[in-house]
Amino acid sequence: MTFAAWKGELPTATTYFKKHKISKGETIAQSLKYRLDYGKNPDKTQGGELISSYECDHMTADAEFLLAKAKYKAATGREQRREADVLCYQIRQSFKPGEITPEEANKVGYETAMRWTKGKYAFFVATHTDRQHIHNHIYYNAVSLDYSRKYRNFLGSSFALRRLSDRVCLEHDLSVIQNPKLHSQGQYLHYGQWLGGDRRPSQKEQLRSIIDAILTERPADLPAFLAALEASGVQVIHGRGGVLSFQLPGFARPARWRSSTLGDGYGPEAVQAVIDGTAPVRTLNTGSARPAPRRLNLIIDIQQRMAQGKGPGYERWAKIYNLKQMAAALQFLQEYGLTDYDELAAKTDAAVDQEHTLAGELRAVQEELTHTAALMGAVVQYAKTRPVFDGYKAAKYSKKYLAQHEAELADYREAKATMNDLLDGAKLPKMDALKQKRRELTERKKALTAQYRAAQKEMRELVTAKGNIDHLINLTGGRADKEQTR
Repeated sequence: MTFAAWKGELPTATTYFKKHKISKGETIAQSLKYRLDYGKNPDKTQGGELISSYECDHMTADAEFLLAKAKYKAATGREQRREADVLCYQIRQSFKPGEITPEEANKVGYETAMRWTKGKYAFFVATHTDRQHIHNHIYYNAVSLDYSRKYRNFLGSSFALRRLSDRVCLEHDLSVIQNPKLHSQGQYLHYGQWLGGDRRPSQKEQLRSIIDAILTERPADLPAFLAALEASGVQVIHGRGGVLSFQLPGFARPARWRSSTLGDGYGPEAVQAVIDGTAPVRTLNTGSARPAPRRLNLIIDIQQRMAQGKGPGYERWAKIYNLKQMAAALQFLQEYGLTDYDELAAKTDAAVDQEHTLAGELRAVQEELTHTAALMGAVVQYAKTRPVFDGYKAAKYSKKYLAQHEAELADYREAKATMNDLLDGAKLPKMDALKQKRRELTERKKALTAQYRAAQKEMRELVTAKGNIDHLINLTGGRADKEQTR
């Protein structure tokens, strides 16, 4: 069975994140008011009915944001340069047409904003209904509510926001984008690019696809490449200075043939390199390795817990908790591209086997390291006490000498016995060889520990996700379970 039946196949909820700075020729107040007024436009928000706010009044948000900015400066004494100063941040969150009502969209936007800001920054959510797709404009202040800090954007913030929005949407039974990086530049696509058949691809997108297809056929030279373009319906326009432009039917303006227009790898030099065989044909870039998902927890058997005397309050909490854990499991499966139950089961079994294998290797290395360290300690102790034993032997095992050096002689006997046990008849290696072996084992242990922790984490995530999915489709233990209370 596939998981696609549980969530919509079409890509929907998308996010866009940006920071607003002061525009040239405007004051701070003018720049901020202009941006917030766009979001609050009554023609887009059903007369202002689709606006919700936190720790501010959306009607006076621009003045409140500016006041917070002044209080921040007074409290901290810090002030940024005018051109670098961030007035506020905006999140745009779009939804699939027909999947959500404006009121529900506003609630989802409010929850997303609250979890993104952690309740430390004032914000308001304006839901727009003037287009086919309902979308939220979320504005939050750059200054915290206690005026002690300013929000600092961080590397990967757009991706973190998208994951948070996906999680909230899954918890509200809304579909999400399953693969945010599709085209060859590896950039996140905006809402329009995700509409698929409902939206015609842009001229640049179509040109890139046509160029990729032609290059896979390995044209003999540049004229053959241009001839193939024209055969594909592309008009090749020769401009001044030998500059070429491409234009497809239905588009008003041509696109110049250069990498800054069509993207890296699609300019004349890059195409010529592929034709000459000095560069490979471009392949689809699906992005970098997936980030580690958040930790999953098993869903709760509500019926069993209620039988133990839990109250109605616990039941309500458990239902919400289970919904969130199932959303986390589904997001985990989407990020790992697992859409088939058998594939999930196989990957889970493989992860368990890998974790057990690495655990065994790590134990073996640790035992060998312990053995080597113990042998080195015994050798050192033997070398330190051997002169004492030689003196005892030279004194013909004198009782007086024994009484004077009893502790050293005991250490000698213990060291010798330890060496005999550890060597088990083998030849004693030199100390330099033992040190080298210990260094190698230490490095091996370090590498195995990192691999083991990663494998253990993946195993736990997969086992938990599979357990939650098993519970959902009543397959746990290979028998039909009682349906969970909804």
